[in-house]
Amino acid sequence: MTSTPDAKAILDFLGKRVTLSTSSTPQLAGQMDKAAGTKERERKKAFQKKQKEGETKPGDTYEPLRRKPGLRALPDRELGGPVRVTLWDVLHHLARAFGLSQRGASRGLAEHWGSLKYCQALGSGAGKQLMLSEEGRRIAAHYKALQSEELGHAFALAISEQILTRRYPDHSVSFIRADTALRSGWSLTSGDKSKSKAKTVGYSYRPHFLAEVWKPGESSRVFPIVSKGNHSDRKKVYEQLASAAVHADGLHIGAWNETPALIFATEIPLDKPLTIHALHADGPGGWLRIPEGTPASDIGLPIGDRNPPIGITIPGQGGISDTSVPGCQVGPEYHAWFQRALARVGAAGLTAFAGDGESTAALLTQRQGSDFFQGFAHAAAGSVQDVSYKLRGELFEGTDHVFRLNGQRIQAFSGVATDLLDVLVTRERDKRQADIAAYRQRVHDRRAKPHGTFPDQEWGGLISISRDGTVLAMRRIAAFKDDRAPSVAARP
Repeated sequence: MTSTPDAKAILDFLGKRVTLSTSSTPQLAGQMDKAAGTKERERKKAFQKKQKEGETKPGDTYEPLRRKPGLRALPDRELGGPVRVTLWDVLHHLARAFGLSQRGASRGLAEHWGSLKYCQALGSGAGKQLMLSEEGRRIAAHYKALQSEELGHAFALAISEQILTRRYPDHSVSFIRADTALRSGWSLTSGDKSKSKAKTVGYSYRPHFLAEVWKPGESSRVFPIVSKGNHSDRKKVYEQLASAAVHADGLHIGAWNETPALIFATEIPLDKPLTIHALHADGPGGWLRIPEGTPASDIGLPIGDRNPPIGITIPGQGGISDTSVPGCQVGPEYHAWFQRALARVGAAGLTAFAGDGESTAALLTQRQGSDFFQGFAHAAAGSVQDVSYKLRGELFEGTDHVFRLNGQRIQAFSGVATDLLDVLVTRERDKRQADIAAYRQRVHDRRAKPHGTFPDQEWGGLISISRDGTVLAMRRIAAFKDDRAPSVAARP
């Protein structure tokens, strides 16, 4: 019978660098194309069956799904072999991704604690390669799809950060939930339409995340990211990459078919090492071009209620007129506006991570879910004292969570560097507004500071500091002398 690891052993493992097996080859791209062809034949056959049985409307025709063309293997210098990471950094990426997800019923407060359920889900096998632990296999037995999806997001973001920071060493990289960003100007679902008079996009496929590569006051570049995950086999990987290609084609920035993209499928077998499969498209687009000499302060201008046109324009050739297909496209006249929108959503992700609902709501529109975050505030900036800690000599403010891990009391803390939070805090009663330009400049200035996973003796546990100034920390805390609840008579 396998013994249950204590909290110290779990923290030690979370802080150790482990090996991620990766795959990005021309053969992988070929297998993806083959899987896409198989899926299209299945879709066409299903449509023809419905048509024959009278389940389609008059005039309905079969339309193949659009898939991002030009997807191919990443260069060896970017993803040519195993990748070394700490699991705690990976869970930090997942926690940040949860910040604006609106998945829970807690109105946004500490949504990111969902990442902690994976503290024991992974372990190392032979050669220190990452694979599911016994606990992870138990989770998979009940929540297979959810676990593979969420871990797929976490690993995709961790790998994307390594790729893009190598490509652009002098830039900052922000990861933003695509749905939240796109709702700056588009109604994506019928639910959005109820909050806006704008017509819905009418297309359900779009990226999961957007990576913005930027410098203050300059044009930035956006990379749509699609991430999938499975507990199945290699055949499922090819199918998921084919599906990811569909999602990647739902957003074009600039001219049609010029936007770069990163797509991932994380294979998490029940008894073999985890493998991350990745492909990319490297078009010349994705740039949010702003006029040269634009003041850096312009990033903080209001985004208003602009509604860019719906649809993606495919230029005609040989005398054929341009055509429009469903999806979202950011044309040149909307570049500066969309850059401002991305900056606001990025800032909202930080305030949500610190547990400050009032500031988060002020940075979002109603269509983006501002009402979801109303009703709770970062207490350190409000009327009630909340949590702040000095970690590695720097002060962070945020929110904490105390829980039991294998019977031992654990404290987890998520926070944001105080100098960043100071310029993002919004308080209606004091007429304080977020200073987006100052936030961007301070985040960019942090690039030279140490980041990654560190054991911290003063904190008494493990901390992960990200390039964006967020921290995720966890430590054991002393047990109460008597954990038994007091009797009713003993209570005041």
